[in-house]
Amino acid sequence: MKSLKIGIIGTGHLGKIHTKLVKEVERANLIGVYDLNYDTSKKVAEELDTNHFQNLDKFLEAVDAVSIVATTSAHYELIKKSFEKGVHVFVEKPITSTIAQAEEVVKLSEHKKLKLQVGHIERFNSALLSLEKYQLDPKFIQTDRLAQFNPRGTDVAVVLDLMIHDIDIILSLIKSKVKEVRASGVAVVSDSIDIANARIEFENGAVANVTASRISQKKMRKMRMFQKDSYISVDFNSGVSEVFRLISPKEVEENHFLSFGEMGIGENKKSVVYEQPEIKK
Repeated sequence: MKSLKIGIIGTGHLGKIHTKLVKEVERANLIGVYDLNYDTSKKVAEELDTNHFQNLDKFLEAVDAVSIVATTSAHYELIKKSFEKGVHVFVEKPITSTIAQAEEVVKLSEHKKLKLQVGHIERFNSALLSLEKYQLDPKFIQTDRLAQFNPRGTDVAVVLDLMIHDIDIILSLIKSKVKEVRASGVAVVSDSIDIANARIEFENGAVANVTASRISQKKMRKMRMFQKDSYISVDFNSGVSEVFRLISPKEVEENHFLSFGEMGIGENKKSVVYEQPEIKK
């Protein structure tokens, strides 16, 4: 199968990482990089031994697909420009600055029959992947995604910058439509919302309480899930999950689980067991 000619738009912190990783993909042929800041793109190109382009049109004419790693406010125009040239798009989250823009580019990708993929990297976090063997049906989810201030990403609110990771995962876990959202947030050090909290209620009765901040003293990326007979803690920073479950004493004996005691009496008696699922890279 032939290799895919790929270009990187944006050579900042993440753009440099994308460029480096594409070079390691066997079926990818890195054509080069493009950035409005010519000096930055030239420096990255020289460092990673690739080409840099000054003209966006010529750049898009030379590739089959692009990875858009520019500021969020530039995503919409860059996606549209790429589609006009018949180029497939991988764009870092969030897809665009507004819902209307997102809906437009999704329709455009379908009309043009071009690929459009959004980089929600937390879906591939080892902590989350390690839970694949469990039946996840959370009824209450609590998330805290806290970060120290970094000017990068402040062109959009913290909801699109950080909270969107947890919203994406929650929507993939809870198989029900959203019934109601109540949210609040404030701008503290930037011109957009820097700290926010949302309570998301679903039609099946599940609830998610989501907090995000980019003005915290310490970094935290945790999700806690509660469901029938289970409590699951997911630490996206360490890549480790912990599972506490209620199972029958017989199941404990058969599987040699570590038990922390028992609850209930008679036939309703259950053992509390702890597991740390195997980490998947």
